[in-house]
Amino acid sequence: MDTRTPIPTHLTDAERIDRLRLIRSDNVGPRTFRSLINHFGSARTALERLPDLARRGGASGAGRICGEDDARAELAAARKIGVRLVAPDEAGYPPRLAVLDDAPPLLGVRGATDALMRPMIAIVGSRNASGAGLKFAGTLARDLGDAGFVVISGLARGIDQAAHRAAIGSGTVAALAGGHDRIYPPEHEDLLAALLEQGGAISEMPLGHVPRARDFPRRNRLISGAALGVVVVEAAHRSGSLITARIAAEQGREVFAVPGSPLDPRAAGTNDLIKQGAMLVTEAADVVNAVEPIMERPIAFGAHEGDGEPLDFEADAGDRARIVNLLGPSPVLLDDLIRMAGTSPTTVRTVLLELELAGRLERHGGGLVSLI
Repeated sequence: MDTRTPIPTHLTDAERIDRLRLIRSDNVGPRTFRSLINHFGSARTALERLPDLARRGGASGAGRICGEDDARAELAAARKIGVRLVAPDEAGYPPRLAVLDDAPPLLGVRGATDALMRPMIAIVGSRNASGAGLKFAGTLARDLGDAGFVVISGLARGIDQAAHRAAIGSGTVAALAGGHDRIYPPEHEDLLAALLEQGGAISEMPLGHVPRARDFPRRNRLISGAALGVVVVEAAHRSGSLITARIAAEQGREVFAVPGSPLDPRAAGTNDLIKQGAMLVTEAADVVNAVEPIMERPIAFGAHEGDGEPLDFEADAGDRARIVNLLGPSPVLLDDLIRMAGTSPTTVRTVLLELELAGRLERHGGGLVSLI
C-alpha cells in the first residue's frame, strides 16, 4: 500500500517550476524534498518555510533558494536540447527508480520514452577491462536485448561502453553523472547520440554540471535503481562497480557476477561477490530466469521511513538540544538516536531535517546520520 503523498501523473508548469526550485535549493536532497512535500503539501509552501527551518537548524546565514527565473531558464535550456524534467509516475520516468526512497523528485530524461519505461538490466564493470570481459559484456547485452530487456549502464569506458554499443539496436539507457550537456568521458558523445535513437539517457544533475568524484556513486544508485538486477562483469577490489552492487543489494535488486580468473585482479571483486552470495552468470539465460518471477509481480509503491508522518516544528528546546548533543562526526543509527533522545520519532526527524537544511547534517547509507 502506498502511504506517500501521491504525485500527479502530470505536473502543471507552475508545479514543475516550484519543484525544480525546491530541489535546486541548498541542502535539499531527495529525501528532504519528500519530507517537505509530505508535511507542507506543496513545493511553494515548502520554499517559503526554508529560511526559518534552516535558522532553527543553526544555519549561520541564509542558504541559497533557487529563484523562479533560474528555474525557468533551466527548463527552457533543457527543452532546447530535448531534455524533459519529469516527476515519478510521469511518462519517461523509469518505474522501478520511481519507488526508491531517494528517487530524484525531477529526473532529466531524453530519448525514446518507451525504452525508459521497459524492464531494464544493468551491466557494469571495469573501465580497464580485458578483451574477454569486453566481448562477454557485448554478448550479454545483445542477448538480453533480444530477450526484450533494455540495458542500462553508466556510459563509462570499458565494460559500460561495450554493453551500450551492443544494445543500441534493442534499446539501452545511459545514466549520467553530470548534466546532459556535460558528457563524461567526452569521447562517448557519439555513443550517446547513437543510443538515444532507440534508447535514452537520464540525469538528476542540472545542465552545466561537470561530474565530480562524489557524483558517480549518486549516478550508480540510478543505474541499479532503474533495473531489475545488476550484472558485474569485471571489477577489481574497491571499484565503483562494487559500489553499484552494494547499492543494488540495499535497494533490493538482484546482484549477478561473472566469474573470472583468480590470477586477474580485474576479477577479484566479481569473484568476491559470488562468495558473498551474488548469482553466478555465464549466459543471459541465468539473468532472465532469475528476474522473470520479479517481473510477474506488480511494481508497488511502498512506505518509506518517515513518509507521511507530520513534523514537529514546535518541539521543546530541551529536546532539540539533547538530539544535537547526541550527534557527532561518527555516524549513528536513526533508531538508536530516537531511543537515546527519549523523545518521539517525529521530533527527532524534524530536528534532523532542520540540521540538514542548515548544512550541518550528513546522511549515510543504512539509516546512519552524522554532524558535519
